[in-house]
Amino acid sequence: MLEDQFCERLTQLRLQKGVSARDMSLSLGQSESYINRIESKKMLPSMSVFFYICEYLGITPKEFFDFNVSPDLELTEAIDKLSSLSKEKRRHILAVIQDLQ
Repeated sequence: MLEDQFCERLTQLRLQKGVSARDMSLSLGQSESYINRIESKKMLPSMSVFFYICEYLGITPKEFFDFNVSPDLELTEAIDKLSSLSKEKRRHILAVIQDLQ
């Protein structure tokens, strides 16, 4: 049962990201069919590859297993990009956001 949910969740998150199973597999350094084999319930990833999958999807392992919630991938990407900015630039962006509200 949990294996089925895992495979379906991976498919859901991959499609939300807008990538093919092949491209995701290759991005993770795996064979072309790796993600397809997981999604078709033929295998499960190792724990280390699971962490790479979460990193690739831009989510935490906890978010992966929250089957009732769809993470906002745009928000996650925005947070990642904000974290690489200087404190001053983040303040400017926050001011723009506050102005939009």
